Amino acid sequence: MRRLGTGDAITIGLGSMIGAGIFAVLAPAAHAAGAGLLIGLAIAAVIAYCNATSSARLAARYPASGGSYVYGRERLGKFWGYLAGWSFVTGKTASCAAMALTVGLYAWPQYAHEVAVAAVVALTAVNYVGIQKSAWLTRAIVAVVLAVLAAVVVAAFVSDAADPTRLEWGSDISVGGVLQAAGLLFFAFAGYARIATLGEEVRNPTRTIPRAIPLALGITLVVYTCVAVAVLLVLDPRQLATTTAPLSEAVNLAGAGWLEPVVRVGAVVAALGSLLALILGVSRTTLAMARDRHLPGVLAAVHPRFGVPYRAEITIGIIVAAVAAFADVRSAIGFSSFGVLLYYAVANASAWTLSPSEGRPARLIPIIGSLGCLVLAFTLPLTSVVAGAAVIAAGALVYVARRLRVGGRGNRGLE
Repeated sequence: MRRLGTGDAITIGLGSMIGAGIFAVLAPAAHAAGAGLLIGLAIAAVIAYCNATSSARLAARYPASGGSYVYGRERLGKFWGYLAGWSFVTGKTASCAAMALTVGLYAWPQYAHEVAVAAVVALTAVNYVGIQKSAWLTRAIVAVVLAVLAAVVVAAFVSDAADPTRLEWGSDISVGGVLQAAGLLFFAFAGYARIATLGEEVRNPTRTIPRAIPLALGITLVVYTCVAVAVLLVLDPRQLATTTAPLSEAVNLAGAGWLEPVVRVGAVVAALGSLLALILGVSRTTLAMARDRHLPGVLAAVHPRFGVPYRAEITIGIIVAAVAAFADVRSAIGFSSFGVLLYYAVANASAWTLSPSEGRPARLIPIIGSLGCLVLAFTLPLTSVVAGAAVIAAGALVYVARRLRVGGRGNRGLE
């Protein structure tokens, strides 16, 4: 039923984007670019806009669930669809770990890993019995997060500790550092593609979705810029680069220590909401790939009572818990960004192949989107690039080995 207007679509987009990412990503971005992270934020927003626009045109053409896994398969070939799905599953699994660690770092820093594992176990159990984040809960979480972020901004701007000179770009800022910050900050925009999949739910989708995407991204960019500027006003970029809970540290230095518990609660609420949705999304993509035999077929099982892909959810939960028990949040963010950027590179390449009659976007959009994704992916921290490339290569080898095995069986008349 088409019941959603432009305002509703924007709200859904904001609910998908404005979350826990901003509570965690400023520190690694500052480590990469110092105050130049503000430039990186703008670059990340432009790439996100291109990705969302390309995804919207593809979603209108292929309304089936699966995102770039479907788009790549239909437009570029099975291998590229598989590679997009593999990048999504691995990248978003790392996102789950990053969100779980954000819960731990803000809720109980001394036991961040233990709290992260507990959060993963609890929310995997919630997803197992079919409980999903409802629309009203999404709106409530967005309201809480926006209120907390607004409080941080006000506290920093009115503080005697605010020093505009901290926003100045020093000689330590480099093009590579800014691009690396953009790749990391891309993590905070995750979720914008949700707008692109609303084709069957909004009124006049060909007009509503193209309007909602830039408006939602624009609002998110303004919010994130205000927060980043506020934090930099009271926290030197070098200090910001070393903190694990940047927004809590910012309100403390702003002389608003009474606000710190509120910030911590807001971060935990946002991270739990993001983690619940992420586990749901990763397990569903895993289900789709298992049904196509790109992942073990046992993961395609659906629970007879709860109607959820329970084996996929349990498997993802175990992997995320293991990563959250040992990983550093910065490493998780970097690895996640690498996988998701490759995923959207496939989406943009797929959008490039659309004809005008199929709703092809302006040629420049998929070009900027695909090249931007690849540039940002390979300017991420070296450890993230090496680990991400190794995992993607392993996935590609598995695909090739499977095709050779199936081909061999076919040649023997066994297929």
